Amino acid sequence: MREEQLQRVPTATTYSKDYWQGLKLAVPVILGYLPIAISFGVLAVQTGISFFHSLLMSMTVYAGASQFMALNMLAIGTVGLEIVLATFILNLRHFVMSISLFSRLEHIPKRWQAVLAHGITDESFALASMKREELGSRPTAAIYLGIFSGAFGMWVIGTAAGAMIGNVVPGALSDSMGIALYALFIGLLVPAIRAYWKIGIIAAASAGLSWIFSMYFSEGWAIVLATVIGSFAGVWVFKEAEK
Repeated sequence: MREEQLQRVPTATTYSKDYWQGLKLAVPVILGYLPIAISFGVLAVQTGISFFHSLLMSMTVYAGASQFMALNMLAIGTVGLEIVLATFILNLRHFVMSISLFSRLEHIPKRWQAVLAHGITDESFALASMKREELGSRPTAAIYLGIFSGAFGMWVIGTAAGAMIGNVVPGALSDSMGIALYALFIGLLVPAIRAYWKIGIIAAASAGLSWIFSMYFSEGWAIVLATVIGSFAGVWVFKEAEK
């Protein structure tokens, strides 16, 4: 019995192997983040943000949709407090994603959960959700660290690259760069829909709710409300599928 318990204790080799496995799983997101991060870096510099602050924004905020929204608000002269509040509202969905993800990671120490929470984005969360079978029933913190650190690292590197070339990129080209983030998310969504068609219905319903709510609330609140409702619907659908 003692030997069996010792075999179940993860070793340094196990953590290293799990980290690289997570990094490999994150390759689609890592490759997708590069052009988007470059786009953000370019647009940030052209909006008037310095290289240092562009990089700092990607390292601390680390939320593509919020960062692009903040650039648009800065461009039209919005004051700082409004940008902070709008970003906070838009990022409330991260609380929902964190609760959903960490409900399966109760065996991971709280200190690691706090570290991993910073790495949750729409794309990395979608990837981790779709790869549940490959991650196993009791995944280690290392495998999620591989997924999240790979995506985060590429986001920061891409931002730095974009900020360095921002002043030489034509305005007509930079104006079309903002759509890259949505293209990446669609690229992650389509395979999930092909594997389980009800995901498509939830995504379409959430998009419709967001459009309806935007008629009565601000864009940030519309996204938050649609995300919360869509998340609860997704939890119910997946619970029904597991029965």
